[in-house]
Amino acid sequence: MSAARYWHPTGEGGSIACDLCPRGCVIAPGGHGACFARANAGGRMELLTYGRSSGFCIDPVEKKPLNHFLPGSPILSFGGAGCNLACACCQNWEISRARETGRLSPEVTPEDIAYAAAHKGCRAVAVTYNEPIVALEFVLDVAAACRAAQVRSVAVTAGYITPAAAAEFFPAFDAVNVDLKAFTEAFYARVCGARLAPVKEALRFIARETATWLEITTLVIPGHNDSDAEIAAMAAWIAAELSPDVPLHLSAFHPAHRMMQVPPTPPAALARARGIAMAEGLRFVYTGNVHDAEGDATFCPGCGAAAIRRDWYEIEGYGLDASGRCVRCGTRLPGVFDGPPGTWGRRREPVEMPIRRRPCRKT
Repeated sequence: MSAARYWHPTGEGGSIACDLCPRGCVIAPGGHGACFARANAGGRMELLTYGRSSGFCIDPVEKKPLNHFLPGSPILSFGGAGCNLACACCQNWEISRARETGRLSPEVTPEDIAYAAAHKGCRAVAVTYNEPIVALEFVLDVAAACRAAQVRSVAVTAGYITPAAAAEFFPAFDAVNVDLKAFTEAFYARVCGARLAPVKEALRFIARETATWLEITTLVIPGHNDSDAEIAAMAAWIAAELSPDVPLHLSAFHPAHRMMQVPPTPPAALARARGIAMAEGLRFVYTGNVHDAEGDATFCPGCGAAAIRRDWYEIEGYGLDASGRCVRCGTRLPGVFDGPPGTWGRRREPVEMPIRRRPCRKT
């Protein structure tokens, strides 16, 4: 266990209240919050998962998904256990709903993770697979260690966080992908056990108050959040409140967890949703979890040419210079572009941690 922040005593029988996320869990002595990662130990908040992970793997950065952040590069990905949402549609529910931290990997330090990324040739580390906010103290230490090692850091999150914690969490990362579950309060209440308004507030904060690169993902679920009106409202809000340059990833749902009876998202539905979102002013809208060359490509807003052509996670054509400018018309695309694209492709490489550090040989 490790001391945690964002809590206060209630003054009632040793209970404490969590101030990390909008749930505001009141936790009795010996109990834990809804996320199962934060607990009341003797009247103080403790993080149960500090230094623990459900696994490490090198992924393509586009799998996070991030299409405007160091394209083609490998990213060392890891997650822990627990989540502060309870999504019936969760694709990683075995990890996010895990209640036993003992099944996690041996303990590693933030410096171990930063070293492993550099040692493996990864330009960034991603905290993903489960909700990183519930392990805020650990993942912020990882981000700091990465920065010291000149490795970038990424958080993949649902963005369900209080404003005070958001002010510390999001600026620590070079990029975030926020999972915007839907665009109605009814969906958030019924499917996620949460609220939409705090997520919108977090998105505004990232876009307006930080230098952190932002991309958004929405899992499009047939009959639940896929109406033309909802897609249009969401896209219009992103364009007006955040920026038309914020990339939106519309991903196909596959039956999972407590929504096994819901059919997969038809590719045609994703293509239609993409068209609606672009008609509302978004310049970069992608389709995910389906094979769609048009929906995978990044088009230059200046000349309309395909600046990046992708086949799943493989880059097949690249028309940007080292700073992210279109080689045809000179328009600079929004994002984090630094040199030529990577060549990692669609590979997935599990990593055993910690990686032993070898002392330098004396000459």
